[in-house]
Amino acid sequence: KLIAAAAPTPEIVYEALVDFAANGSIIHTDDTTMRVHSLRQEISDKEDARTGIFTTGLISRVGQIQIALFFTGQKHAGENFDLTLKRRMAGLDKPIHMCDGLLRNISKQFETILCNCLCHGRRQVVDVAENFPEQARKIIEVLAEVYRVDALAKEQQLSDADRLLLHRAQSKPLLDELHRWMQEQLDQKLVEPNSGLGQAINYLLRRWEALTRFLSVPGAPLDNNLAERALKMAILHRKNSLAFMTLRGARVGDVFMSLIHTCELNHVNPFDYLMALQQHAALVSRTPTEWLPWNYRAALRPVDTG
Repeated sequence: KLIAAAAPTPEIVYEALVDFAANGSIIHTDDTTMRVHSLRQEISDKEDARTGIFTTGLISRVGQIQIALFFTGQKHAGENFDLTLKRRMAGLDKPIHMCDGLLRNISKQFETILCNCLCHGRRQVVDVAENFPEQARKIIEVLAEVYRVDALAKEQQLSDADRLLLHRAQSKPLLDELHRWMQEQLDQKLVEPNSGLGQAINYLLRRWEALTRFLSVPGAPLDNNLAERALKMAILHRKNSLAFMTLRGARVGDVFMSLIHTCELNHVNPFDYLMALQQHAALVSRTPTEWLPWNYRAALRPVDTG
């Protein structure tokens, strides 16, 4: 009740999070369907209106900090991504943008380094593996080796530049051969293009450059699992409560999901953090950038000693 009664203070911090996230070097986005009763009624009263309602999950990496943002409404992930980038500081390098292959997820207004999710590509193959076991196994085993190389880079705590060199040395030859083999399957009619496997191969080939961006751009991620895990919060809410009643309610949900998941990503206790925001609401309102999940304890110390 304490938190719900004082939503404006968390909203102020949420806006500071959006500003911070806009400056990320790597930004993941994805969305899922959502239900908002008042918006659904508004849509039904209009002709030729967009009918979809979504919650976008956005994860931005700024140095070692990760920020989670949620946006609920009728905008697709790409549109919410663009609204966030409008708040980006001038002069920064183009962000790496990781999303799945849907056109609605990409930026329409900003230049980015686009990456597509390798797990989405793998999923296309897994879905048809029962009907094409040998060919599917070849693709899946190559992708498994790529993930083994990436796990090795994490285990050795390699820099982005050294991780890139490792992938070029170990993953690139495997992927080059896989690309040649997949193209051969279609060119030589060894696989029917309209079959399940043919469509899965076409999915990979059409997006190959974006799917393998980690071979050319330091720090480029392999997949969009970070955003998909974040969206589980919204999916769980949809399952448990069925819907938001109003857009205002959805906004409050977005604010608190963003604050809570940002705390989790940065190993901060969400309950302690939210309590601190309410207990020092006046200070938070004056200097919200000093009360973000990763730096609020520094702001607490002068208060505690004073």
